[in-house]
Amino acid sequence: MTGPLLLEVGRVLKPHGLRGEVIVALVSNRTERLSAGATLIGRPSPTDAARELVVRHARPFEATGGGRWIVLFAGFRSREDAEALRALVLQAPPLDDPDALWAHELIGAEVRAVSGDPLGRVAAIEANPASDLLVLEGGGLIPLRFVVDHQAGSISVDIPPGLLDL
Repeated sequence: MTGPLLLEVGRVLKPHGLRGEVIVALVSNRTERLSAGATLIGRPSPTDAARELVVRHARPFEATGGGRWIVLFAGFRSREDAEALRALVLQAPPLDDPDALWAHELIGAEVRAVSGDPLGRVAAIEANPASDLLVLEGGGLIPLRFVVDHQAGSISVDIPPGLLDL
């Protein structure tokens, strides 16, 4: 039996201090994932049993930056409690935001130019400082900023001439 779709949003790195807090590496740009009251699913690996974790409070970990947060989950009061969370993968259901492009919806989608010409299927999304890239099955790369429309299983792009060898 398959449960609801869960996306990886972070990973517990290690305990922080003596009061049950942990350092979390957030892999989502949606910081509301760590808002007080948010529920995350934690599991050591995809095949292990899940545990539900409720965020009591979270704050950016100023010492390192780079998407790390100090988080306290409900029911964790000591360093020993926090140690039990080490290396947990944190998951959550997809957020409902119709204006956002979500990797789990783009991978496998058919890409077409605005002219209607097929360009291929998305094999992966590659992080890039200027613009994340759609990686096509044939190896072509299309910056996400050229996406003009997306529907379930279909992406329309307006790419400049010469970007892909057609």
